[in-house]
Amino acid sequence: MIVGRFAPSPTGAQHLGNARTYLLAYWAARHAEGRLIFRVEDVDSPRVKSWAVQQSLDDLRWLGLDWDEGPDIGGPRGPYQQTKRVAFYEQILQRLRSANRIYPCTCTRKDIEAAGSAPHFDHEPAVYPGTCSRWRVGDPVPDSGTYSWRFRLKAGPDRFNDRVLGPQICSPMEALGDFPVTQKSGSPSYQLAVVVDDLMMGITEVVRGNDLIASTFRQLQIFEALSAKGPTYAHVPLVLGGDGRRLAKRHGDTRLATLREQGVKPHHVITWAARSAGLVPEHTTLQSAEELISRFQWSNLNQQEVVVCPETFGDS
Repeated sequence: MIVGRFAPSPTGAQHLGNARTYLLAYWAARHAEGRLIFRVEDVDSPRVKSWAVQQSLDDLRWLGLDWDEGPDIGGPRGPYQQTKRVAFYEQILQRLRSANRIYPCTCTRKDIEAAGSAPHFDHEPAVYPGTCSRWRVGDPVPDSGTYSWRFRLKAGPDRFNDRVLGPQICSPMEALGDFPVTQKSGSPSYQLAVVVDDLMMGITEVVRGNDLIASTFRQLQIFEALSAKGPTYAHVPLVLGGDGRRLAKRHGDTRLATLREQGVKPHHVITWAARSAGLVPEHTTLQSAEELISRFQWSNLNQQEVVVCPETFGDS
């Protein structure tokens, strides 16, 4: 059975780009008669907004989406909030440490930028030069708070077949470099927490933006280090503002909560998402998200990024 997920990060409000990705994940899982899990990715604690968890639940319910497990309804694979799952991440860190797949790194971002090579992926930091990678199990560990644990990549190319973009290939050691799996505070990183959650929750299909392909190559190596198989990935085109850049405040208010307050009906957002994705003809109007489930096909999805502005729904 396919098991998909909704995984909002409560660092702010959910916007139209998020909505489109959630709808695609919903249509894909429900078309395959699969299950969906809602989890909250809140390990990036300094940026988390206390109100954003409930608002994300409200946003997805407003779109007519449902899920089989989550923080609001429970389930057998909880808790469904990453800050409540820290003990799981610590267990995995210990396994990786014993296997010599992570090492303590005292380098600062400035150190890496000064010594590392240019990134091979857009929006990615400089490639880590391996300054601290000589550490092995049994060597002394630096003082607490002065280091993060960094994952030791294996050499050679990695491959995966993306449901949207087709075959993807990368040599992570050369293109990305070893990467942190904790912060210097000891808190787990996004890369580690996502893998542990996907593994423990039995996620088989991940639908997310195509800006996270580099993260997929990192995460696949963690799966391999844990002798586990990663899920299937579908990296969907991003939603951009009128200037061709990723949606942000500069593009006007595209928050779902604002659209709700303005009286926009959810079926207008659903129809826009389906049309812009190439899943229905331009003249088609959907009345609910459920209406498209039986017709969903990954092969019909556009690979072009989508431009949207708040005025798109001004007459809704």
